Amino acid sequence: MRVLSFSEMGCVRKNNEDAYLALPEYQVYAVADGMGGHLAGEVAAQTAIEELIKSAPDLSATGNEELESEVKEILVRANREVFMSSNRNPATEGMGTTMTAVVFRENKVVLAHVGDSRAYVWRNNQLMQLTNDHSLVNELVRLGQITLEEADNHPKRHMLVRAVGAGWDIEVDVQRLDFQAGDVFFLCTDGVSNVLSDGEIAEEFLQDCSWEEHLEHMQKLIIERGAPDNFTALCCIAE
Repeated sequence: MRVLSFSEMGCVRKNNEDAYLALPEYQVYAVADGMGGHLAGEVAAQTAIEELIKSAPDLSATGNEELESEVKEILVRANREVFMSSNRNPATEGMGTTMTAVVFRENKVVLAHVGDSRAYVWRNNQLMQLTNDHSLVNELVRLGQITLEEADNHPKRHMLVRAVGAGWDIEVDVQRLDFQAGDVFFLCTDGVSNVLSDGEIAEEFLQDCSWEEHLEHMQKLIIERGAPDNFTALCCIAE
């Protein structure tokens, strides 16, 4: 597995509340997008990532059949850590974070997800989104109350209906997928997906250049478009 990444503050924000994790020794990778008051989002994202770091060695001893439930349990623990930390400190009250994590095992990958950061797979020159955004506008689209076009400019398009740390209990989306040589798993925060459409990401990936150049082109384009948010991406290339 070859891994490439970028994480930038962007052109508007004063600090980077995104975080990412690459632990090739355990084949664990994740992105998180924190939210809250001054520095609180940064604390939330890092707290969730640290729970994944702490738990990663135990995953090596986890059987294939139990891997999904164990990865899910890690995000449940991360949720409670963020929630308790939020309640202990008035400065971080109400903080939360998204988290999208993948764990590779032989020819399988377990994907766990909360929030509106995304995971895609690039396979056979096609881009497929693997996660559902846990956002208000995505729920409205799913219920047929607004169109996809209306969602793009909805005043509450950044409002989440599910986040790590928002409460004591949490619902985590977990799935197990096959992967093969040539697959590329692309994880990103909404600072990427709100600026670059799926079509534009796919068009970039179709260009005849290295994956390092793909990520450089994406970074440059996001900045050219004003980079209104922190933006982070992690590219896991199965070789």
